[in-house]
Amino acid sequence: MSAAFSLKKTSSQCSARLGRLTTTHGDITTPVFMPVGTQGTVKTISNDELVEAGSEIILGNSYHLYLRPGADLIAAAGGLHRFIGWKKPMLTDSGGFQVFSLTTLRRISADGVEFQSHIDGSKHFLTPEKSMEIQRAIGADIIMCFDECAPYPCTYEHAQKAMDTSVRWAQRCKDDFARRETASPTDQLLFGIIQGSVYADLRRESAQRTVAVDFPGYAIGGLSVGESKDEMKAMLEWTVPLMPADKPRYLMGVGMPEDIWEAVERGIDMFDCVLPTRNGRNGQVFTLRGKVTVRNAEYIRDFGPLDPDCDCPVCTTYSRAYLNHLCRAQELLVLRLLSLHNIYFMIKLMKIIRKSIELDNFADAKKEFYATYFSKTQR
Repeated sequence: MSAAFSLKKTSSQCSARLGRLTTTHGDITTPVFMPVGTQGTVKTISNDELVEAGSEIILGNSYHLYLRPGADLIAAAGGLHRFIGWKKPMLTDSGGFQVFSLTTLRRISADGVEFQSHIDGSKHFLTPEKSMEIQRAIGADIIMCFDECAPYPCTYEHAQKAMDTSVRWAQRCKDDFARRETASPTDQLLFGIIQGSVYADLRRESAQRTVAVDFPGYAIGGLSVGESKDEMKAMLEWTVPLMPADKPRYLMGVGMPEDIWEAVERGIDMFDCVLPTRNGRNGQVFTLRGKVTVRNAEYIRDFGPLDPDCDCPVCTTYSRAYLNHLCRAQELLVLRLLSLHNIYFMIKLMKIIRKSIELDNFADAKKEFYATYFSKTQR
């Protein structure tokens, strides 16, 4: 369970860093954005398109995959990689975030969480050990500890209890994972998750205790759940220095371009978020000149490309006017085209960020990005 993570370069201007994470299914260059394939597919986008866009790793969601089609079926298919035809690295989250989002359909105890399926109402009991069993059957390269993600806002007492539960469950996850690995090695990497809401002392305690359990990588959970941008940045500034420098650092569920710049600046290596595809399905795209809501009336007769600075298949083929027409006609094609562009944008954004670290001009590159990106979104 030893992660082959190598740190290539650190910015002289901040804590931004270049790295490489080696997994069974290939290497991942960091900082990296990971498209989310909740149910074994990045919505509306094929695997070939993801590879063409430059995606090095995608996510699956163990909660959804456990309920449908089932971990046993996926295992019988030879694991999720074979089941969905994806040959590159993959990460699965533990299902904790989804379970704790079911506020009226779950009950928490020291052992785990009893919850009702959002699909058919059937009852299930998810424990750290069960999460390890499910994720092992799914077979992703990187798997996550089962944790309790406190909502925002919440009381200090609530955040403290959830943090303590997460740390205790992290140890149980590692113990169960180690037992299973001894019996049948898989080369999977188990990452720990740091919680604590927006309380600095809880983040410190969570980081210290989780690092002491000793994982090959660490994630920060419980951010981008409603807190302010300043609160997020403050928690990163407080937490990241407590995370080992020689292991990958993953900020869960964060995907706004400006948030990625801020997090990389503070030392984060990995990101995931549903926003690129979700926003695309709702008619909004990211461009270097800001966000564009292409379904708006201003684009009805705009025959220019979606993003003049993008060379993706969408921008080199279709006009804003045509895409606006597809939105208004509610044609399914537009869901795929806008989602595909947003994936290309996120991959390109990470290349820009990595290049700035390589050239050691991160601060200037960030300033240049903000100058153009916010010139549209703020007018």
